[in-house]
Amino acid sequence: DNIAINIKLKEGKENFWFGDITTGGGASPDKALYLLQPKLFYYNPKYTINFIGDLNNTGELALTRRDIRGFGGGFRAPSNSSGTTINLGDNSLNFLTNQANALEIENKLATANFSYAPSKALDLSGFVIYNSSRILSKESSFIQYTNPELGIPDEAIEQANNERSNQGLVKLSTSYKPNTNNQMEYDILGRISNDRQNQNVFSSVLGSTKQLEEVRPYSINQNINYYYTLDENSIFAFEAQHLYKNENPFYNALLINDPSGTDAFDTTAEALGLDTSFNTYDLNQNRRITSNQLDAKLDYYYIINQKSNLNVTSGTIFSRQDFNSNIFQFLDDGTLFEPTPTFNDGRAKNDTKYIFSDIYLAFHYRFKSGKFTVTPGFSIHSYGNKNSQFGETFKNNFVRVLPDFETRIQFKKSESLTIRYDIKNQFTDVTRLAQGLVINNFNNIQFGEPDLQNALSHNVSLLYSSFNLFNYTNVFARAAYSSNIDQIRGLTDFENVIRTSTFFNSNFADENVNVVGQAQRTFGKIVASLNGNFNYSKINQFVEGQQSVNEGYTQSYTPGIRTNFKIAPNFNFRYRYSITENNQGTRKTKFITNAPSVSFDAYILKKVTLKSNYSYTNQNDGVNDSQSFQNWDASISYRKDRDAKWEFELKATNILNIDSQIRNSANAVSVFSSETFIQPRFLTFRFTYTL
Repeated sequence: DNIAINIKLKEGKENFWFGDITTGGGASPDKALYLLQPKLFYYNPKYTINFIGDLNNTGELALTRRDIRGFGGGFRAPSNSSGTTINLGDNSLNFLTNQANALEIENKLATANFSYAPSKALDLSGFVIYNSSRILSKESSFIQYTNPELGIPDEAIEQANNERSNQGLVKLSTSYKPNTNNQMEYDILGRISNDRQNQNVFSSVLGSTKQLEEVRPYSINQNINYYYTLDENSIFAFEAQHLYKNENPFYNALLINDPSGTDAFDTTAEALGLDTSFNTYDLNQNRRITSNQLDAKLDYYYIINQKSNLNVTSGTIFSRQDFNSNIFQFLDDGTLFEPTPTFNDGRAKNDTKYIFSDIYLAFHYRFKSGKFTVTPGFSIHSYGNKNSQFGETFKNNFVRVLPDFETRIQFKKSESLTIRYDIKNQFTDVTRLAQGLVINNFNNIQFGEPDLQNALSHNVSLLYSSFNLFNYTNVFARAAYSSNIDQIRGLTDFENVIRTSTFFNSNFADENVNVVGQAQRTFGKIVASLNGNFNYSKINQFVEGQQSVNEGYTQSYTPGIRTNFKIAPNFNFRYRYSITENNQGTRKTKFITNAPSVSFDAYILKKVTLKSNYSYTNQNDGVNDSQSFQNWDASISYRKDRDAKWEFELKATNILNIDSQIRNSANAVSVFSSETFIQPRFLTFRFTYTL
């Protein structure tokens, strides 16, 4: 979104390169800075080839690790609207910070994509992404746990991370359309990663700990779609997707131990069955999770008339997960010791097979009457799931009918209101069923429950959108409510701040309410906007055998005003005001955030571009002194004229040279505030050559 390309096609010139290359360097208090950012594109009437690269240590990110990990490549599960959701889990590393908030960042990115049309009926395309990052991060946090009466101590943590991530994606796609009645599409996406992080943690309760986490996962996702029009009244659509995923996380924690004294980790070490006679606890765990899932459906559409149609869907989801893990300890003499826990019936290993199946038939009838388009429907599901572990097999087979209903009211061509209700069945992944111990962290241990049942959720939503071209007014609003029955929740016990959890189907309904709104209107060259968000959630947990209800309220409001001049300087003013409240048992917390910001850009004498971005954030919990931080970035660039090949830019980031940023958050059992340290002031000079 930061690249504008002006292509002038000349007669007879059909094969050409265009794009630009940016390179530069600079200085910071601790190191020299560099960057190289090529963006090259080749055009031919039959095919195109594009390349984008980024090599820098300035912290500028075209794609983050999270972007790439969550990048689906355009894949959409065929069962997305079937009423069934199954969670295959995510066993990737939980890095300390995102890449925008770190002390040092080195990033390498290379992407390429192509498209080729060998004939009018056949299109081929694909892309390759490689991303490598090296990050140093540091964070200080203060954690308050639920219900002070339970005696869980507050905890202050100092944490420093050295993070390394290498990720690669490859996608190939083909589309074949021999005539108007037939179309077939096929996609394959391969993904591979090599992630590692070293952590040094100091806890006010547990003391110093060194941790190492590694994972080298890979996955292959394939998708095939076929669409066939039999006649003007009958249409068939077949969609199938297969996913294979292999994850192998490794965890190591090195904790100090005094064999002749008492340490905060001793009770947990004895419960895990560790050897306590050495000066350190060298705790390790290997895990491997393989997932195979087939998701397919066949749709038949019968067009009754111009205002109504019938849709019949038959589909299936078949999933298999295998989970293996083992805990071991390296003794001071290098010997490998496999402990036997004194709880959980001594189960420290996992060898679990989990098979899930869903065969369903769905019917939907859509009709239009005046401004109303109504789509009632339902689906019939035959579910089967079983897991096998420790010589036992746990089965659960049942049939369920899931209704859904949607009404769309089209007030005008550009104004509508959509009302939707549905019931969804939610199924968990294998790690919550596995009975053996799993070490998520040295202070977070879990074991599963093989008899877990599915959760059921009732969902209602309203969606309103309006766009008025005459007065340039755009309004969007969405309200949603969900009530979860038999939701899978945690049974958590604490030994100081070390938690041990298992899972159960809660008889208490969890609820969530979310309202989002956005309004924008243009007055000549001025654009005014208002964004708002409200969220309420209620989660039922059991901590130390007592029911703990966690209620969270979040609301934020962001008015803004900006100018949209073609030549004159432009400003963008925004002000974000948010309130976050958490009620956990008898502990109540409230954070208020005020965050004004302003950005400015000007095009001077048709040669110089000046940009500036400033933001200020203040957070107050009503008890302690308020905390604040501010950030200011600016740049000035020179290009002789619009057709000039060269552009020169001077850019400064974190001009005020602040050390850290603050944030507050909450989870099911705790509320925490944290201070994240960031990069110092950077000053870089860069030049861009345009092809």
